[in-house]
Amino acid sequence: QVQLVESGGGLVQPGGSLRLSCAASGSIFRVDTMGWYRQVPGKQRELVARITSGGNTNYADSVKGRFTISRDNAKNTVYLQMNSLKPEDTAVYICNANVRTRAFEPSFESWGQGTQVTVSS
Repeated sequence: QVQLVESGGGLVQPGGSLRLSCAASGSIFRVDTMGWYRQVPGKQRELVARITSGGNTNYADSVKGRFTISRDNAKNTVYLQMNSLKPEDTAVYICNANVRTRAFEPSFESWGQGTQVTVSS
């Protein structure tokens, strides 16, 4: 049993900042790649950023230079620092992790419940 618990969402004005956190807990042997996705009604789910266990990162073009993904492997936690927020960043942000529960087994995907980020004046 693996759970992802997100926090940090909320309402901010354009140009503001938020820091999202996602902690994995449960029966975990190793957490591999972690990432953040976002969804808005009527739109396809979008990968915002992802980070490997070794610290390699990828970002959507729309957030490059504004968002930073990081992780604390000791805490099985991934963060998303969101700066210079724009109204178009408004979405439900969903945490994703690839998790191993036992050695010598492949990872499986785990998803958080999502946290709402609203950017509005």
